[in-house]
Amino acid sequence: MSVPMSLEHQSRLPVGRRLLALLAVGVARPLAGLRPRRLRKVLEFVRRGAPPATAQQALSAREAVVAVSLRCAGQGCLQRSIAASLYCRARGSWPTWCTGVRTNPFAAHAWIQVDGQPIGEHHPTGYYRPLLTIPPVP
Repeated sequence: MSVPMSLEHQSRLPVGRRLLALLAVGVARPLAGLRPRRLRKVLEFVRRGAPPATAQQALSAREAVVAVSLRCAGQGCLQRSIAASLYCRARGSWPTWCTGVRTNPFAAHAWIQVDGQPIGEHHPTGYYRPLLTIPPVP
């Protein structure tokens, strides 16, 4: 059975933002293939020293990676969330990176959030139960 899916809106970016977004998407691709424990260690290392991202910074990062990658604009939620987090970090902040599940029907998902609110997601807060989160360090 297939799930109906449409791509998110992809906007044009200025050259500087486009290059940074492409770099974040490129680095996120191999990271998405890591085991969860190793991915957690990498993301915890990367977030060091970064202040919490604002909702606008996180949304801007998510929109940038969606604009340059068809995988991130589609069903590549793990790569999209990692790339958006890396994009935020490159610009000096860190959102809360999350991965989790829902049980009925079973589905896994990865996303970024700020102040407990998912950024750019079509599901409400609490729709997925977080299993692994990498919040900014205060």
